[in-house]
Amino acid sequence: MDVDWIVRNLDEIGTRTLEHVGLTVVAVVVGFAISFALALAIRRRRWLRAPVLAVGGILYTIPSLALFAFLVPFTGIQNPLTAEIALVSYTILILVRNILAGLDAVPAEVLEAADGMGYTNAQRLWRVELPVALPVIVAGLRIATVTVIGLVTVTALIGLGGLGYLIVDVGYRRFFLTATIAGAMGAILLAVLADRGFVWLQAALTPWARSRARG
Repeated sequence: MDVDWIVRNLDEIGTRTLEHVGLTVVAVVVGFAISFALALAIRRRRWLRAPVLAVGGILYTIPSLALFAFLVPFTGIQNPLTAEIALVSYTILILVRNILAGLDAVPAEVLEAADGMGYTNAQRLWRVELPVALPVIVAGLRIATVTVIGLVTVTALIGLGGLGYLIVDVGYRRFFLTATIAGAMGAILLAVLADRGFVWLQAALTPWARSRARG
C-alpha cells in the first residue's frame, strides 16, 4: 500500500469523508422523519401495518444499482436527490419496524397510569411511550445508519459516493489498490464510529437502564 499517496491526499480523503457523512446524515434524518410519521399512522389505523411494511420490504430488497438506474432518468445523474431517494428508501423498513416494536412494548400498566394522570394522547406519547421505547428506536437507528454508510459507497457509480469515489473512480477504474483500501477502510471506520456513537447516545438518554443493570 502506498502510504505516501495517502499522506499527499489527506485533503481529498477528508473531503470525501465529509461528503459520505453528509449523504448518510440526510438519509437517516429524512428516513426517520418519514418512518416516525408512518409508525404513528399505523398506531391509529392498524390495517396500515401490513401494506406499509410490505412496501418497505420491497424497497429494501431492490438492488441499489437497479434503484439508481430507475431513478436517474427522472432525477438525473450526479444529483444528490437521486442518491438520497434511494438511501432513504432502505431505512424505512428498519425504522418503522423498530419504532412500532418500541411503542408496542410499553407495558399496559404504564399506559393505564398515564391515562389515570389525565395525559392526553400526545402527552402520553412524548412523556411516557417514547422514553420507554427509546432503546429499541435507537437500536433501529444504529442498524439504519450502518446500512446507509455502506450503501453510500455505491452512489459513486452515479458520480457521488463520498469515500466510494476513492474505491470506484480512483481505485477500481485506475487500478490503484491503495485508493480502494483507503476508501473501504474509511467507510468501515465510519460505520464503527456510528455504531459506538449510538451506543453512547442510548446510554446517555436512558440512564435508568444502566442503574437497573447494575442493580
